[in-house]
Amino acid sequence: MKWTPKLALALELATAMIASAQSPAEDRGLAQQTQVRGYWIDPSTGLMWAGKDNGKDVSWKNAVNYCRDLRLAGYSDWRLASNVALQGIYDSAANAPGLAGPGRGRSVTWHVKGNLFLTGIQWADTQRKRGHFQSSSEWYFDFNEERWDTQPSGDPYSSSFKRALCVRGSRK
Repeated sequence: MKWTPKLALALELATAMIASAQSPAEDRGLAQQTQVRGYWIDPSTGLMWAGKDNGKDVSWKNAVNYCRDLRLAGYSDWRLASNVALQGIYDSAANAPGLAGPGRGRSVTWHVKGNLFLTGIQWADTQRKRGHFQSSSEWYFDFNEERWDTQPSGDPYSSSFKRALCVRGSRK
C-alpha cells in the first residue's frame, strides 16, 4: 500500500476516534504526538490544524499569506482559521504548553485542544468593514482568556503578540 497524505489523514481520523474512548493518560500521549507530526486533526470537526502557530509577530495580511504559503503534511491548501473554528478548539480544561511575551517569550499554558503550540494571540480570517470609508478591522482570539477582539487594519496598529494558526479542511 502506498503512503499518501489521504491515507495519513484517514489513519489520523481513525486514531482520533479511538483516542476519544481511551483514558486521559493515553489521550495525553496522543496529544504529544501533535508536535512530532506537526499537525492535529480535531475529531469533532475533521479540521486539520498546524501543530504550532507561526511563532512571531505578524500583521493580519501577513498571517493570511503565511497560511496560504504553508506546505505541511503534504498539503498546500492551508488557510487562516475562522472565528468559529478558533472558538471550536478552545477548551478551558486543556493546558497546552506554549510561549508568550517579547523575545523568546516565557512559558505559558494555553487553553487549546490538540496540544497545539501557541506563542501569542491568534488572528482569525474574518474582517469587519466599518464606517463611511469602508475601513476594516480584523478579529483575533486569546486562548488564555477566551476573549475575542478586533484591531483596525494596517499601520500604525501593532501586530505585537498576534500570530497565524493555520487550518485546512471543510468549512463547517
